[in-house]
Amino acid sequence: MTETTALTGAGPTYLPNTSTKASSDNLGQKDFLTLMAAQLQNQDPFAPMENGEFLAQMAQFSTVSGLETVNQTLAGISDQIGGNRIATASSLMGQHVLVPGTTARPDAEGSIHGVADLPEAASAVTVLYSHARTGEELHRQEMGAQPAGLMGFDWSSLPDSLVQSRDAVRVTVTTDGPAPASPFVYARVVGVQLPQDGENLTLDVEDYGLRSSLEITSIR
Repeated sequence: MTETTALTGAGPTYLPNTSTKASSDNLGQKDFLTLMAAQLQNQDPFAPMENGEFLAQMAQFSTVSGLETVNQTLAGISDQIGGNRIATASSLMGQHVLVPGTTARPDAEGSIHGVADLPEAASAVTVLYSHARTGEELHRQEMGAQPAGLMGFDWSSLPDSLVQSRDAVRVTVTTDGPAPASPFVYARVVGVQLPQDGENLTLDVEDYGLRSSLEITSIR
């Protein structure tokens, strides 16, 4: 008969060694296999572990390990997307984007570009450029007959004084029809905001303020 002695106390030399405590509560593959081997060696020979239980534990560990791999992969993709967003934002600085409006300024080449959306065909279309502050007429373009849809226009012979000052110019598009035309002009991007929630870029457009990148359909 084997005699069992109960341990009721422990001296100072029997204190647990806290310095050997695991630094992480997570089990790695090696730890899992060690525990599995110990479980098999110490199982009740009269009630051994069922194959289903063994396979279930293996599947559970494989699932957890797979999720960790997926999380690491997604983190890497997120970092890459963030880097691409920053690169895209940097490339947009100083570019000219098409926005609905009538206020335009000379670009780096000393030109003004825009598009008019004509709701119906017209036999005569006129594009008028005037000084936004004084109202002085600066230039007039007779575009002639135009079909319904988008009509591009540009003014490249601006006075040198206007190119150097970059004063705002008012663009007016008129037709001989009853339905008014909707003008769009190219305006310069002076800033880009990167939302931290992963949403779309927000562009700070000269004379037009903040605009979502989803509103932008054309870049020069």
